Amino acid sequence: MNSQVILFWSILVVLFGLVYFLDLKYNMLRDLSKAPRKPYSYGRVQLAWWSVIVLAAFVAVTWEKGIPTLDASTLILLGISCATTGAGRLVDLSDITMGLLRDQDRDCESFFIDILSDANGINIQRFQALVFNVTFGIWFVLQVSNHLPVMSGPDGIIPAIDPNNLVLLGLSSGTYAALKTTENRSSQKQLKLKEKSE
Repeated sequence: MNSQVILFWSILVVLFGLVYFLDLKYNMLRDLSKAPRKPYSYGRVQLAWWSVIVLAAFVAVTWEKGIPTLDASTLILLGISCATTGAGRLVDLSDITMGLLRDQDRDCESFFIDILSDANGINIQRFQALVFNVTFGIWFVLQVSNHLPVMSGPDGIIPAIDPNNLVLLGLSSGTYAALKTTENRSSQKQLKLKEKSE
């Protein structure tokens, strides 16, 4: 394996390790919650995923070739992740202000259960967003790994993402954020109906 590729993978592993450590110490990937073991937040995990991948690529290319010019699609991708995290936080703050019974106030079950589920269990919009982000993330890493040893300059190593693929990622994240606004409200409604029937 080429030394430039080894450097890139080493940076990637170190950054993911740092995120893991910061989550253990400061709950960086967790929801706002009253629970002792706060559940994982899908929005924060998505932002960490793309931040680590893009930062590792940027650092590796800069180290080996010089500072690259990031394609607008990479910036849009990071913007989608930031907007997803921001929207999730706003919904959480709104639910807290309204005094809703929140699914996020339960203890962490497991990483995947937490990011894929709400009060009604695992749901399709979270699953879809996760699958698309993981798939494109792996593709992005492989593109950097393949281009790093063969490109002479810094540009062209970090891949441009097709606009249709960005729309796909944006729609997945937007659907997650839009339906998140109803997650705790629907569980609140079910609780009230249950109380009336008893």
